Amino acid sequence: MKICIYGAGAIGGYMGAQLALAGADVSFIARGPHLAAMQANGVRLQIEGEERVAKVRCSSDPRELGPQDYVFITLKAHQVPGVVDLMQPLLGPETAVVTGVNGIPYWYFHKHGGEFAGRTLESVDPGGKQWQGLGPERAIGCVLYPAAEIVAPGVIKHVYGKKFPIGEPDGTRSDRVTRLSEMMAKADLDAPVRDNIRDEIWLKLWGNLCFNPISALTHGTLDIITSDPATRALSKQMMLEAKDIAERFGVHFRVDVERRIDGAGAVGAHKTSMLQDLEAGRAMEIDPLLTVVQEMGRMIAQPTPMIDAVLGLIKQRDRMAQATLAANAAPAAPVKVAKAA
Repeated sequence: MKICIYGAGAIGGYMGAQLALAGADVSFIARGPHLAAMQANGVRLQIEGEERVAKVRCSSDPRELGPQDYVFITLKAHQVPGVVDLMQPLLGPETAVVTGVNGIPYWYFHKHGGEFAGRTLESVDPGGKQWQGLGPERAIGCVLYPAAEIVAPGVIKHVYGKKFPIGEPDGTRSDRVTRLSEMMAKADLDAPVRDNIRDEIWLKLWGNLCFNPISALTHGTLDIITSDPATRALSKQMMLEAKDIAERFGVHFRVDVERRIDGAGAVGAHKTSMLQDLEAGRAMEIDPLLTVVQEMGRMIAQPTPMIDAVLGLIKQRDRMAQATLAANAAPAAPVKVAKAA
C-alpha cells in the first residue's frame, strides 16, 4: 500500500512513521530543515518512552514520488488550495485523497443529498480549486484527534491520542476505506470507519470554532476559557448557533454542549492551535473553522450574531498581526545625519 503524507509535520509525521513501521510504503512531502533531517536520519518518533526510527522516502517534490494509493493531506486547511496543482503527480486513476484538515473539508456537499448536493464552499475552497483539481470522488474524510509536536528537525514527539475516525462522504463501507482502516489499525492507529463522518467533523469543529478564536483574542488557555463565566457563556452561544446550522444540514451531535465544553476544559492549560499560530507569526486557520460556519448559516438564512462578532474581531486581530510582522521585516530607513555648517 503506497501512502503519501502531504505536509509531514507533527501529526502527519507521527501517522506516517507508524504506518511505515507497520509495513506500508510511505513517503513524505515536507520542506526546510525538517525535510533535510528526515532525509539524512529517517523519522525519529518519540512515543511511549522510546524512540523509533522509520526510514521513509522524503521529498519536497511530488514528481519524485509518483501515483499513490492514498494521499493524506495534513496541511493547514488554508494552505491546501495553493498546492492542488503540485499534488497532481501523486494522483492516479484510483488514488484516494484523505482530508486530515481542520474544519469543513472541500468535499462536504459531495453525495450529501438535498438541495445543496454538489455545492462548493467559497470560504474553504475559493473558486472550487480543490473540487476541480482533486475531485470530490477521491475524498475520504478523516478527523485528527491526537497531539504531537516537532521537538527538533526530524524528531517528532507523540503527546497523546491515536484516534483518527475515517469515512466515505456517502457513508458506505467501501473496499478502499476498509483497507485503509485495517492498515491504520496494524500501525496502532485507531481509525474506525464512520457511517456519517460529517457528524465527527462537526463534533471537533464545534469546539474549535469558539475556543480557537477566543484563545487568540484573549491569550487564554482552554482551562481558563471554559471556567471563566464570560468566555464560557460566549463559547456556548457560538456553539448553539453552529448546532442550529449543522442540524439543518442533517448532523447529529452525540454529546450536549455543556459536556463538550467540559471536555475541552479537562484538557487543562492547553494553548489552541490558533493561539500558537498567532504567537509564532503564522497565518491563523480562520476561514475553515469560523467563516465557513457563517457561510453555511447564510445558505439557509440562519442568523449567527455571536459568530459574526467574534469572526470580525479575530480577522481584525489577524490583520494587525500580519501588519506588525510586515513592518518588522521591512528594512530600516537610513538615518540622515545632519552636517555641521
